[in-house]
Amino acid sequence: MALKNNLLVLLFALGPFLGYGQVEQPLSRKQTQQNPVVQEQAVDTVFMTFREFLGYVKQHHPIAKQGNLLLDEGQANLLRARGGFDPKIEADYARKDFKGTEYYDELNAVFKIPTYYGVEFKAAVERNEGSFLNPRDNVPQDGLYSAGISVNLAQGLLINERMATLQQAKLFKQQSLAERDLVVNQILYDASVAYFEWWRAAREARIYNTFNQNAKRRLDAVVRSYQAGALAVIDTVEASIAADSRALSYEQALLQMRNSRLELSNFIWLNDIPVELRESTYPENELVGEVDATLEIMGMSLDGFTVENHPKLVSMNLKIDQLEVERRLKANKLLPKLTVDYNFITPEWNEFNAITNSNYKAGLSFSVPIFLRKERGDLQLAKFKLQNARYDIISQELRIQTKVNAVFNDLESYERQQQFIDNIVTSSSTMLIAEERKFSLGDSSLFLVNSREAKLIESNLKQLEIRLKWLNAKAKLFNSLAVMPENL
Repeated sequence: MALKNNLLVLLFALGPFLGYGQVEQPLSRKQTQQNPVVQEQAVDTVFMTFREFLGYVKQHHPIAKQGNLLLDEGQANLLRARGGFDPKIEADYARKDFKGTEYYDELNAVFKIPTYYGVEFKAAVERNEGSFLNPRDNVPQDGLYSAGISVNLAQGLLINERMATLQQAKLFKQQSLAERDLVVNQILYDASVAYFEWWRAAREARIYNTFNQNAKRRLDAVVRSYQAGALAVIDTVEASIAADSRALSYEQALLQMRNSRLELSNFIWLNDIPVELRESTYPENELVGEVDATLEIMGMSLDGFTVENHPKLVSMNLKIDQLEVERRLKANKLLPKLTVDYNFITPEWNEFNAITNSNYKAGLSFSVPIFLRKERGDLQLAKFKLQNARYDIISQELRIQTKVNAVFNDLESYERQQQFIDNIVTSSSTMLIAEERKFSLGDSSLFLVNSREAKLIESNLKQLEIRLKWLNAKAKLFNSLAVMPENL
């Protein structure tokens, strides 16, 4: 009788280690209690918080840096487009001497200033001499100076290659900002999923570790009871199987945790050097109160979501604007080329009064293809590309809206599922405590105790699985909204 009483005391003493009757708080609460079946790590454990981890990824990961390069690319593209309006200096010099005779010595230098529209200002100097000059090239001995303007009156007036390139470069710069946000958001999403998997593996390992220790203590207690004659030898076999099973599960969980830690290390870089986490590094215990704040999705609701502001659609709309510029340029190509050139000329560049309307050089050029087949074909292709882009944005808008709706549905469902699994964990704990009491009184068997404990383990793992799905749904919400966190 004394041995049975001792066994009863021992089994009751195991109850607090198992945490029977205690469960995690619902997902909807910011502050959550740690699962009592999970023990704390050693004192020398280093915790890497979710915010700290994503901060490393955003600042140092190569893909995140590639996203920032998109901004530099947009700025460089804009700089190149503005180069089309840079003033230019052109010089043409030619000289011919043969058998002591200077056939010609010609110098023609021009300074041009292109403008946004099809107007170009220019100043030039001509100095020509020689025995065999073309009569039209004869100029005063000190040269001939000119200042004038060249205007495209049809094709190239309201839009031209330089103007279209500059407009598209400005749009591309804005587009590169949206594309950068998408690139950084995606790498942060992938990193978040990896962190959540690491968190799940660490929690699972701690759960199995707790039950592994409990199984060892139960085995020791059963062996002592058998040695005292209170239990049969088959009970020691049953306890040994349970202890080995818990040890096996714990070892498998440790392997998953190590592998998930390695996967997480793929996202951690410092100074362009990959960093591998130490074995003593663990994720923070609770993420419910940190995920929304870190991902900056706190307060997000389906009613407040506006699909038009999504970076993907912003980028696609800016692409459409660029195609519209291209369409306008192609349409302008249908007009004839009509260029008027007028220049005042004077032999004295430093005498402003010498410039008169009687001294000038003017010209007119005109050309147009008869059938305009090339131009009409280019315009049709530009319209097709524009229409195709518009169809894409309609389809993408629907996909984004559907994805966001699905994520919010997932979050609501997982919160309800958490309430159900919490009740299951509580009930499983109660059943195990009752079974152990019956076993201590001789009304049950160790097999039933182990079965009840297996159900409790299963329900705790299911609880952890639902929590992981909820966290991944939060990450999907962050990804589907394409949020660009500013405070990491």
